[in-house]
Amino acid sequence: MSDLETEPLLDVRGLVKHFPVKSGAFGRVSAHVRAVDGVDFHVKQGETLAIVGESGCGKSTVGRLVLRLIEPTRGQVRFEGDDLLALDSDQMRARRRRLQVIFQDPYASLNPRMTVGAMLGEPLWLHRLVGNEQQRSARVSELLELVGLRPDHARRYPHEFSGGQRQRIAIARALAVEPRLIVADEPVSALDVSIQAQVINLMKQLQQRFGLAYIFISHDLAVVKHIADRIAVMYLGRIVETATTEELFRHPRHPYTRALLSAVPLPDPTAIRERALLEGDIPSAINPPAGCHFHTRCPFARASCRSDVPQLIADGTGHATACPWWPELPAPPALVEGVRNEQDRIRLDRLQAAFVSQTEAS
Repeated sequence: MSDLETEPLLDVRGLVKHFPVKSGAFGRVSAHVRAVDGVDFHVKQGETLAIVGESGCGKSTVGRLVLRLIEPTRGQVRFEGDDLLALDSDQMRARRRRLQVIFQDPYASLNPRMTVGAMLGEPLWLHRLVGNEQQRSARVSELLELVGLRPDHARRYPHEFSGGQRQRIAIARALAVEPRLIVADEPVSALDVSIQAQVINLMKQLQQRFGLAYIFISHDLAVVKHIADRIAVMYLGRIVETATTEELFRHPRHPYTRALLSAVPLPDPTAIRERALLEGDIPSAINPPAGCHFHTRCPFARASCRSDVPQLIADGTGHATACPWWPELPAPPALVEGVRNEQDRIRLDRLQAAFVSQTEAS
C-alpha cells in the first residue's frame, strides 16, 4: 500500500488561533482571545470526525481554520498531502473545490435574491465544471434530486422553503463541486428533532455513495452518536479526549466528557442516571486558567492540575485522554432501569419502532 493511501485525508498539527482584543482611542491590542490553543487531529477518507463541546470551546473556529475562512496564528493543516497554509490565494481557490462547508443556519447562508438554481449553478461556473447552460441545468436538477427535492424547486427562492428543505439545498450546494471533505458546523441544531433525523440519514447516505469525509461540529452528543465514527471533545480551545464513538460512549475517561454524556437524554423515560453537574461557568478565553483548563470545574482536580498542562496521550487503541489521573477516577454511574409494567414497555417499543421506520423512509 502506498504512503498516499495510508496517510490521512486531513492532518492538523499544533493549530492555534488567538484573536486580538483592542481597546482605547488608538485601538491598541490589550489582550488576546485564545480561541484555539494547540489542537491536533486527523480525518481519514470516508470518515466522520465529530468535534463536540460547550458553546465557546472553539469547535466552530477549528472548522473555519481548516477551511482557511480565517487565518490561524500558527500550526499546520495538511490536506491530501499539501500544506494549505502555504498556498497563495489562487492555489487555495482551486483547493476549495475539494473542501466545502455546511453552516448552522441555512437561511443565513443562502442568498435571498438568488433562485436555488442560480445558487447551485454558480459554483459549477466558477470551477468550470460545466460547458453550457443546458449542462448546468441538468446538473442542478441532478443535485436537487440527490438531496430529496424536485427539479422544479430550482425556480424558487430560499424563503419559499422550510428549514429542513433549506438545509438540503445547502447540502446540495456543498456537493455541487464534488468535494472530498465537508465541514458541517451545527448543521441540524436549528431543525426539529424529526427533521434532524432526516438530514442526518441523508448525510450518511451521501457519504456512503460518494466516499465523503465529514468534520461534524456539534454540542449535541445524542446527534453525534448516530453519525460519527470518532469523536474529539473540546474544552476552552483544547481537545481533552478522542476515541471511537462506541468507545467514548461506553468508557468515557475525562471528567468533562463524563459530564457531557450525563446530560444526553435517555430514550427510555423510566431509566434513571445520576447527573454529573458542573459548577460555575466556562472560564474566559482571554485569561484561561493555568495548567489544565478544566481544573476550576473538575470535581476530581488535584494540586498538579493547577500548574501542569496535560498532554493528549493515546493508549495504543486510538483512545487518547488529556488527564493523567483518569485510571484512578471512580467509574461513571451506571443506568438504573425504572419499574414499569409490560404494557408500558410494549407501547414504548412500538412508538420508537414507528419513529425509526418513518425517519429512515424519509
